[in-house]
Amino acid sequence: MTTTDRKYQYREALREAMIEEMHRDERVFLMGEEVAYYNGAYKVSQGMLDTFGPRRVIDTPISETGFSGLGIGAAMYGLRPIIEFMSWSFCLVAADQIINNAPKMLYMSGGQFGVPIVFRGNNGAGGQLGSTHSWCVESLWAHVPGLKMALPATPRDAKGLLKTAIRDPDPVFFLESERILGIGAHGDKDFSRYLHGKWAPPEVDEDSDENEDFLVPFGQADIVKSGADCTIVTAGRPLHFALEAAEQLEKEDIDCEVIDLRTYRPLDLQTVLQSVRKTNYCVVVDQSWPFASVAAEVAMQVYEHAMDDLDNKVIRVNSDDVPAPYNRRLEQEMLPNTRKIIEAVRTVTYNT
Repeated sequence: MTTTDRKYQYREALREAMIEEMHRDERVFLMGEEVAYYNGAYKVSQGMLDTFGPRRVIDTPISETGFSGLGIGAAMYGLRPIIEFMSWSFCLVAADQIINNAPKMLYMSGGQFGVPIVFRGNNGAGGQLGSTHSWCVESLWAHVPGLKMALPATPRDAKGLLKTAIRDPDPVFFLESERILGIGAHGDKDFSRYLHGKWAPPEVDEDSDENEDFLVPFGQADIVKSGADCTIVTAGRPLHFALEAAEQLEKEDIDCEVIDLRTYRPLDLQTVLQSVRKTNYCVVVDQSWPFASVAAEVAMQVYEHAMDDLDNKVIRVNSDDVPAPYNRRLEQEMLPNTRKIIEAVRTVTYNT
């Protein structure tokens, strides 16, 4: 693959990661609803059935409990399944399998059975899908020991993190977002000042072996934008709102440092603490609900380890504590957004 000036789609990055890993390791297979003959509900797996055949790209019935359990069993016996949830909202019916079995099997079996499995799909509000189809599950499942959780915000990280997830010996929850699957393709504002390299494929030649080894390590946050006045910590889709907020706040002479955690499990706390010790102010943005959220955990750890470096309280920006509305404008308002982040930064830095 040669690097070009074209904008590189998030869904394209996910597809490339799976294809490359399936070529590299014959134990890897993809399974889920409509992933094969329909080319994926969101066209992430387009063309993969033709390349790998029905034994490795497998359509399933609408039964998340069934195919999640099948995938866990396959992983226990040496295969490396990728289980696609059309929406992470649907994983709730498979909770016993994915959080009571997959993360605990290595422990319960005394180390005899690992579960190298990736559960991936769209997390959070997809755009007027109603409250039962708009779950942000990161706070629910990040609570469980024994699993890893990645939330890529850009195409480049989507590819590198997914390849890392597929090779990982532990169960990985890979949380994508329907609202950014097409970024880089339709003229969306991409904050190229900060993310130019993250819209492009790895800069390697078509015949280079390096392409297969483009991995983004877990537990390593990315300082997407450097700054001196306030630290904004986030992951996943809210990164785009955080960057837009930082760009607007620059006009008010507020220079924000924006950190993309990239993974919640493991959590790169040291990068956050180093930034807070420099800026002395912190805003944490998380698209789940505020009560017992990941943002609450990050804020608490900042208090525990950098209390003396703070010049004000840590402010969290979450989705409003209500079910997701169907109405488009109400949905946009309940989610973390640029306006809320700007207001939080102004408040925490005494610029109201």
